[in-house]
Amino acid sequence: MDPDFAPAPAPVLDPELAALRAPGGFFVLRTAEPRASALPALAEAYAPEPPDVQRDPLGRRVRKVGAALRAPEPRVAASVAQQGLAARLWSVALGCAALYGTVPDLDPRLLRWDPDGSAPDDLWLPRVRPLPGGASTLAEAVLDGHLTLLNTAVRARYGLAAGLLWGNAASALAGAARELDRWARRHGRTDTAARSRALAAGLLRHPLLASTGTLTGTAFRRRSCCLYYRVPNGGVCGDCCFPRPPRTTPR
Repeated sequence: MDPDFAPAPAPVLDPELAALRAPGGFFVLRTAEPRASALPALAEAYAPEPPDVQRDPLGRRVRKVGAALRAPEPRVAASVAQQGLAARLWSVALGCAALYGTVPDLDPRLLRWDPDGSAPDDLWLPRVRPLPGGASTLAEAVLDGHLTLLNTAVRARYGLAAGLLWGNAASALAGAARELDRWARRHGRTDTAARSRALAAGLLRHPLLASTGTLTGTAFRRRSCCLYYRVPNGGVCGDCCFPRPPRTTPR
């Protein structure tokens, strides 16, 4: 099935995106909240160099994640922070496409982010403008509009490999699709489950993600590691390329 033509409900977005609340916190996108205007737009987080020390949303997020995990080095915290944000972006976009048949405009100059918030990352969208809900639109909105820029910034600032970051992005997409599929099946929403699986499979064939791992059903096995095993008592993730944590040496 071509994910651009998978069955979908009528393309109507309600102003509060209320349907996204049901699958869980990773899928929620808040709208029309006054305090969001004081938060940085995600575009600010994608600058390879922060505009100034006081306004450095990416650096603030990485430091917060590092402190919470007791990460041994900034690049570990940066990897976890990048994957967490990727998971939120994919969940919002995939959730809208599967539940509504359309997605809102997620322009990084519009989408607001609280880098000091708890996990999952808090996101706000001040204006809900619907776009088509096919795989090509999701790729443009998330891969081109956000993750290419985010990965470039994280690589420049924290020295992480491109393969690791795109592996994180693919893992986040597969995880979002798996959670949406489980929720939809539990609630008898077989059309939503089928659409989310078809969209995720199509997106994972995108040139930026195609070499990152293997999708079997809803299970994904990546070819890279997010470095979470370096966190105290972290272990390896369920889709990691390593069957057990590698031995670590001080850097």
